[in-house]
Amino acid sequence: MYKRIPYQIAYRYVVFFFGLSLFFSCSSTKKIRNQNIDHVIGTAKSFRGTPYRYGGTSRAGMDCSALVFQSFRSVGVTLPRSTAEQIKIGKKISRNKLEKGDVVFFATGNRRRKVTHAGIVTQAGRGNIQFIHASTSLGVTEDDIFSNYWSGKFLQGRRIF
Repeated sequence: MYKRIPYQIAYRYVVFFFGLSLFFSCSSTKKIRNQNIDHVIGTAKSFRGTPYRYGGTSRAGMDCSALVFQSFRSVGVTLPRSTAEQIKIGKKISRNKLEKGDVVFFATGNRRRKVTHAGIVTQAGRGNIQFIHASTSLGVTEDDIFSNYWSGKFLQGRRIF
């Protein structure tokens, strides 16, 4: 004959195994997220040296929103094509919470709050945040978000993953 397990003990086992499954699924999800971020950054870096071309979307020439668009598309994430639409996607992130893979937005024009430029964070550490973007003068390049030029133009970051 089988012994009946009291309800409280059975409930504890169920909760334990549920928690265990969540732990391992979160670990797996985090690994996939990190792989996607690394792939996005790798794709963006593969465009280094590509000249800037407004409206361009290829290695012959591209603009900043195309770099973001193409990099995320490499992992199956389709973002809007323009910075004005890209800034609406994902979770808003402040500058001090930026992580690798976050998309950063800037106001480089005369209007201080109007987004005109975007890039992808490639490295984030204490006081050192690098991002890749398509510069009008240098093409696809990396810069420090805390540089004199970019620091005052930062609007916000967005976490896509």
